[in-house]
Amino acid sequence: MNAPLIALTGATGFIGRHLLAELPKRGYRVRVLLRRPSEVPEGASSAVIGDIASPHNMAAALRDVDMVIHSAGLAHAMSGRPEDDYRSINAEATVKLAQSAERAGVKRFVFLSSIRAQSGPSAEGVLTEEMEPRPTDAYGRSKLEAERGLAELDLDWAALRPVLVYGPGVKGNMAALLSLAMKPWPLPLGGLTAKRSLLSLDNLAAAMDTLLKAPGSLRRPFIAADPEPVTIPEMVTALRKGLGRGPGLVPVPAFALKGAAALAGKGEAYERLAGSLVASSEALRKLGWQPVTSTRDGLAELARRAAAQASGA
Repeated sequence: MNAPLIALTGATGFIGRHLLAELPKRGYRVRVLLRRPSEVPEGASSAVIGDIASPHNMAAALRDVDMVIHSAGLAHAMSGRPEDDYRSINAEATVKLAQSAERAGVKRFVFLSSIRAQSGPSAEGVLTEEMEPRPTDAYGRSKLEAERGLAELDLDWAALRPVLVYGPGVKGNMAALLSLAMKPWPLPLGGLTAKRSLLSLDNLAAAMDTLLKAPGSLRRPFIAADPEPVTIPEMVTALRKGLGRGPGLVPVPAFALKGAAALAGKGEAYERLAGSLVASSEALRKLGWQPVTSTRDGLAELARRAAAQASGA
């Protein structure tokens, strides 16, 4: 029972479910913090009900906890929500939970932030934590506000800013690209040259492990990205390799695709996938983080698992 006890929020989400499965393999005990009993996820051996936005309800939930991983919040895909919702749930509730953790004697609070706290959907050059943050939407602003709120506490904290995360169960634009790659026909994406940094779920779990084990005081954000950025054609090639097929790409000019996306009302989605966004994880590497998979191998495995699931295997 000497293993560190981690309190995990967001365990029913895409990233939280993976952390719930992976953390025990890395030597941690996990206590899941939930809003209601009906949400207890599969694999949770310890769960406590409490409202993370109401500190007076969290004393028992955080008793004997060594560290907190806070991955719950409003996702970027929840478009149309008012900015106040993002601020209330992603920023204010995060700081309240951290204040509760501080009172409970928690050693470190790890916040799942986002690269969108750093920049918009695309960026010039290579992003680092030393650059002035320039979020462009309510989601990114709320994540940055949460980080700044944590910085005002005496509690040791770290904010993980992942780029676009992929893995089994992924949704949004990456799920759409996976669906296209699984189709039998050629895709008109061969002319796209912008590179994007991605992050596999396994590499994210390794990054969390690094932040939990790092000695000393952290009190800063850390960008997390797979080692090598890739283009959309390289993503499709990797996905189709996992399916045992060739790339099947046709080089249609980027401006034509952008125009078609705009006409279809998918301009922002196109920008998030086709625009350039390259980020450096050098600060995280200096803490000892070692990615466990490459983007190409991770995407190939994602496609293999999706195909197996679709066939019922």
